[in-house]
Amino acid sequence: MALQNIGASNRDDAFYRYKMPRMVTKIEGRGNGIKTNVVNMVEIAKALGRPASYTTKYFGCELGAQSKFDEKTGTSLVNGAHDTAKLAGLLENFIKKYVQCYGCGNPETEIIITKTQMITMKCAACGFISDVDMRDKITTFILKNPPEQKKGSKDKKAMRRAEKERLKEGEAADEEQKKLKKDSVKKKSTSGNSKETVTKVPSKKKNNGSDDDHSPVPIHASGKDEVADDDDGDDDVQWQTDTSLEAAKQRIQEQLSAVTADMVMLSTEETTSSKKPSEHEKSSINGNKNGNGVSPHVALVNEIKDYLKKGSSAANLKSFLESLSGTPQEIVNALVEALFDGVGKGFSKEVMKKKNFLAAAVALEGSQIALLRAIESFCLNTSSEAAKEVALVLKSLYDSNLIEEEFVLEWYLKGVAGANKSSPIWNHVKPFIEWLQNAESESETEEG
Repeated sequence: MALQNIGASNRDDAFYRYKMPRMVTKIEGRGNGIKTNVVNMVEIAKALGRPASYTTKYFGCELGAQSKFDEKTGTSLVNGAHDTAKLAGLLENFIKKYVQCYGCGNPETEIIITKTQMITMKCAACGFISDVDMRDKITTFILKNPPEQKKGSKDKKAMRRAEKERLKEGEAADEEQKKLKKDSVKKKSTSGNSKETVTKVPSKKKNNGSDDDHSPVPIHASGKDEVADDDDGDDDVQWQTDTSLEAAKQRIQEQLSAVTADMVMLSTEETTSSKKPSEHEKSSINGNKNGNGVSPHVALVNEIKDYLKKGSSAANLKSFLESLSGTPQEIVNALVEALFDGVGKGFSKEVMKKKNFLAAAVALEGSQIALLRAIESFCLNTSSEAAKEVALVLKSLYDSNLIEEEFVLEWYLKGVAGANKSSPIWNHVKPFIEWLQNAESESETEEG
């Protein structure tokens, strides 16, 4: 059976992955009983992810004719004689209104009926929610005959519940770690550098011949640990608790489990070591030392803005960016901020308008990851409204071949495990990532 791309706008794209069968119709009967049978309506509807009754009813509503789909036989009938081209044109209108995402144009959407009896479509690629025009006659039929819930929805709910449980466990572990850290700091502050005199307790031998784990260690004037013989009558030895960092670590390891001991040891090291400024603090400090009192990042942004104001073309932007001082990441960060400064809602549309300038950024060293991190930085530090459209932005850049799948997944996985893992941006990106992974698994299945 011949296949064609879903959606009229994708007709000439030879690499478009979403296909559906070409419509096949047959005129049946004669006189007043003449009907048009859409022979392969079931296969078409399956490719679109919509019930065949929806498309059949849509034909009837648009043509002002009676229509019927038989669920048992899979027969789609529309009263009257209608040629294939006319019905195919109506099908394209149905796809545009009730299948393709209004944001990115992807046909991988799901119809959702809200509590207020409104019809929306959620895109699996970018997460965009499309509001369907409720003035069409077909909407009444859809409300009365809602689509069946996907089988995987229960599994998704179970996964979400499991994820919440993991988050609760993680929070409990964090609280425990904070408590241990406070206890260790408190113990150290009370002990100080003074030596604590304790009563000597005769050591008891265990079955394996080792000394009791909690027996104190004698400290002599030399500062070295020495083991005294029990038979020598060492009553003149002053027994004291070793308060050095190494001894504290040893006692912690003996008293706590392996994992908890590691946590406490790390916190002990943090409290004893002098605090060093972070890389971000260093850059801020260095930035304030500029002659004009302007940080290097702001200076870069202003320099790029001045260049863009001159009306310079995107073709010459790459050579200009290479002439700037700074790392590739710093330059791309400044470029994104200069291009979209002040942009919030409508961020995805602005990206499409200026994608030629972003192509110049991709041409730099470490390009794709740098661009993704620059978009992340812009959404986190400059515009929270833009973060809501980040999935649409990534989909547009992906369709324009400016970013590739492997780099997007690498950036996402490092991001959700990094310092900014709690950022809301990852929730906005997640639908696009899931779509990428599902598309990859489907392509591998087709090849197999």
